[in-house]
This record gives sequence, C-alpha cells and structure tokens, in this order.
Amino acid sequence: MSERELPEAPEPLPVPTIDAHTHLASTVERVGLSVAEVLGMAAAAGVTRVVDVGCDVASSAESILFAQTYPQVISCIAIHPNDAARLGPQVDAGLDELEKLIPGARGIGETGLDYYRTRDTGGQALQRHAFARHIAWAKEHALPLVIHDRDAHGDILDVLDAETGPDKVMMHCFSGDADFAKRCLDRGAWLSFPGTVTFKANEALREALDIAPLDRILVETDAPYLTPMPHRGKPNGPYLIPYTVRFMAERRRVDVAELSAQLAANAVALFGEW
Repeated sequence: MSERELPEAPEPLPVPTIDAHTHLASTVERVGLSVAEVLGMAAAAGVTRVVDVGCDVASSAESILFAQTYPQVISCIAIHPNDAARLGPQVDAGLDELEKLIPGARGIGETGLDYYRTRDTGGQALQRHAFARHIAWAKEHALPLVIHDRDAHGDILDVLDAETGPDKVMMHCFSGDADFAKRCLDRGAWLSFPGTVTFKANEALREALDIAPLDRILVETDAPYLTPMPHRGKPNGPYLIPYTVRFMAERRRVDVAELSAQLAANAVALFGEW
C-alpha cells in the first residue's frame, strides 16, 4: 500500500497533542512508508508525540529502538494477551525475555485479557498469569500499565484488585459503557479513546466519554487499526488523530485547542515528559 492510498489528511490541530497508543512497525508495514515519514505526517497534523506499543518480544525491542532514534517517541513493552495464550507452556520463557527490555521502556503494556479471540479456559488462564506478571513489573519499576481489555471487563478489574496496583493505569482502546467507566475511574485509571468513539453504533462508548473528567481521558489511534470516521476501514496513522479529537471536543462541548492541550497534558501525567 502506498501513501496515495492513505486517507486524506485532516485540518491540523490548533494546539499539538499526543497519540497515546500506536503501533509504528505495523503502520509502516501496512502503509509502505518509513517511521520518519509516518511521524512527519503526524507532526504536520499537530500530533507531535506518540506512545509506541509492543505486542511481543520482537516488536517491543523494535519499539525501544524507535524511541532511542526519534525523540518524539516513547516505548511500552508487553506480550499481548492473545500472544500469551498462543505461547502456551513457553509463556514464562517469553516473559523472561521481555523482562530484560524493561530498562528501555516508559510503560508496561499492552497487557490484559482478550476473551474475544481467546475463548478456551486454558488460554484465558495463561492470559491472567501473564497479566499478573506485567502488573508486578509496573509496580516494581514504577511504570504505567497499559491494559488491553476485550470482552473481559469484570475479570480485568478482578485481576487488578487482586494484584493491588499499580498506581498508574491506562485503559487502552476503552470499550465499556458509562458504568464500567466509573468503575475504572474509581480505581484512578485513565480512559483512552480511539477512532471507535466516532462510530455511529457506539453510543455507550460516547456515554462513557461523557462522564469521564477531562483530566482522565486520552486519545489514541491504535494505528494502523480503528480508523476514525469518515475514513473507517482505511489504514490508520497518528496523523488522523485530529478527526477523533474534534469529535470528542464537540461531544464534550469544549474548545478543540483546549482539549488538545489537555489530552497532551494527560499523557504526560501518565507517562512522564518527553
């Protein structure tokens, strides 16, 4: 896929903001551009910093390399819950390798539970085991925890409560309703909203956005996935964040510049300055 097939660039944001969760390697592979080009397009749209997220040992190591190369990038590392289930008896060996990468990371994740793709009880047990180890690392190293939650709301909170922590938690690609949002917010979590908040069918997600304090929300692409309207179904990239920010600002009846600045401040409050 070439740059010509990417969605049209939106009007740049009036104040720079941060993509709180993206996958640079997957985006580069999907759209046929370099990391520098993807980041350049983002900067031109007012998205001047990104959080790049690994999903296994290899992509986590690559994410750390991107962060070392590009000052606008920081890295989170993890074995994704579905990958944890696929590793089977080798999951602890994989986690041991991942642990060696922690010194280069600014966050732990995306970790958590995914009952949509992993439906067998054995695989789900492996996910919970891996989730608990990620939580322990976040606590030990005082790093934020980035949670992947798909069709597992109750169990996510049960594991978090059982493991007591950590202090900073991001609900990546938040997918719950207002009630679940309140339960996460009561535990001090940040809620991160991708392009799915713009989809017509997701009114429950918008109701969750409605009740979240402005200092507890984030915006993300999860690129190259979850492209916001009006480009749903096309490849995503950090440069498309303005569509989601403007939608969120209209929904919350706040100024776009104000929200852009607040979203950036929230990401810094979670991950630290960069």
